[in-house]
Amino acid sequence: MTERPIVVRGGMVLHGDGHASMQDILIKDGSIAAIENPGFAVSDDTGVVSASDRLLIPGLVSAHTHSHGALNRGAVDDKVSLEMFLTGAGASTRSRGTNDKYLSAALSAAEMIRKGCTACFDLTVEFLGPSHEGIAAVASAYRDAGMRAVVAPMIADRTIYQALPGLLDALPENLRTQVAKLSAAPIERTLSACGNILSNWEFDRRWIRPALGPTIPLHCSDEFLVGCARLASEHGVPIQTHLAESRAQAALGLTRYGKSLVAHLDELGFLSERLSAAHAIWLGDDDLARLGQAGVRVAHNPSSNLRLGSGVAPVRNMLNNGIGVGIGTDASNTSDGQNMFEATRLASYLSRIDGFATDQWLSAGEAFHLATEGSAKVLGFEKIGRLAPGYEADIVFLRLDSPHFVPMRSPLIQMVFGESGASVHTVMIGGRIVFQDGRLLTLDENVLRREAEEAASRLDRSNAETYASAATVARLVGTFCAAQGCTGHVMPRKLSLACAG
Repeated sequence: MTERPIVVRGGMVLHGDGHASMQDILIKDGSIAAIENPGFAVSDDTGVVSASDRLLIPGLVSAHTHSHGALNRGAVDDKVSLEMFLTGAGASTRSRGTNDKYLSAALSAAEMIRKGCTACFDLTVEFLGPSHEGIAAVASAYRDAGMRAVVAPMIADRTIYQALPGLLDALPENLRTQVAKLSAAPIERTLSACGNILSNWEFDRRWIRPALGPTIPLHCSDEFLVGCARLASEHGVPIQTHLAESRAQAALGLTRYGKSLVAHLDELGFLSERLSAAHAIWLGDDDLARLGQAGVRVAHNPSSNLRLGSGVAPVRNMLNNGIGVGIGTDASNTSDGQNMFEATRLASYLSRIDGFATDQWLSAGEAFHLATEGSAKVLGFEKIGRLAPGYEADIVFLRLDSPHFVPMRSPLIQMVFGESGASVHTVMIGGRIVFQDGRLLTLDENVLRREAEEAASRLDRSNAETYASAATVARLVGTFCAAQGCTGHVMPRKLSLACAG
């Protein structure tokens, strides 16, 4: 059945080149049919949506998140490095039923919509391994919220103790014996489960698509990585992994492979246009050249990179090497929210941190492009991230009476550097209004809150012993990894003064 056409009247449209003008937008079947001067003629059956005193921007797109983190908000201490976090990450997803997986994704989706994000790439993990029911629950949450999403089971075949060379030997004997017994699911079982998920995808791919998420190269055997790449190719789906996120990962990659992580993945044939790499911080010039030549895209996550002390990604060098870059929020437990406005601002600000010439900084326009069209390409959605005819009608209406827009001189700069998400008045996805005037129209947030409080209490009680045990090991893992990052390896980027004697 053909949807009733809609015309959005009276708004200030932000265009791809950064300028804004008063124009009306005609929407047919969920897509933008025309953008014309105010008051242009439409058919009598066209519905009218007022955008008076609103700035209209394309929906933001998160190139990397983890919906399972929403139920763990506030659970990560404020002085925890990446590897310390990973040591206890298993505890955070134990004991979850299918309803919990749906709930966590729904919480994440609700926040994204409230903050003007209309699509995301979600690597979601299940303990002990991926299941069709679990991934379908996550996908259903995005569908019910009215969002677009790429949903990937996050998978591995090594524990962190098997992944990081020398870690087991560095632990006290009693702990070494304890953690050595831990194991990931067998390769065959995990890949079979993923094959079942991909073969039986039940969701409309205009909205929700499947993918694979081999979590971190060091946590995956070569056989496992090759199997993931083969499975993704067979089903025509993207892959996302966490690449050189921490200095320790880069150093231990050199230890394990005798070459950089990127060089090793290149030799495996793992690099391709199908792959996106989250974080990609500790990379050298050769690594960046390899990624660019292979067509790999990068999901830049400035908020969690700062929160976990992982470092600052060389985004300008990525762009100079022809690498497509998007921006992500990462998980709500490791970046404390799903605020793409914040992530976009940080992406621009952090490009200035080394004091390079100003022409090397990411401008407001460049950062916004990465957070929209750049991220859309990471997801593989070709017709989102821009307000233009032929593109999906994913539109965010921002209040122009917000303080950072008064007085109005440069809508783009004032939005990228001043917007927090508080100005979001209306969110339209595929021509459907899903959020308006402070209220989410697709999910009952009061119910979500009540269920989240109950679930958090229940899961915290159930996993208390596991959390306590992990906390003890995490301190030792953190010390080990900090030392590895300061070894005599030739690192691809300058080491900080923290490594000085």
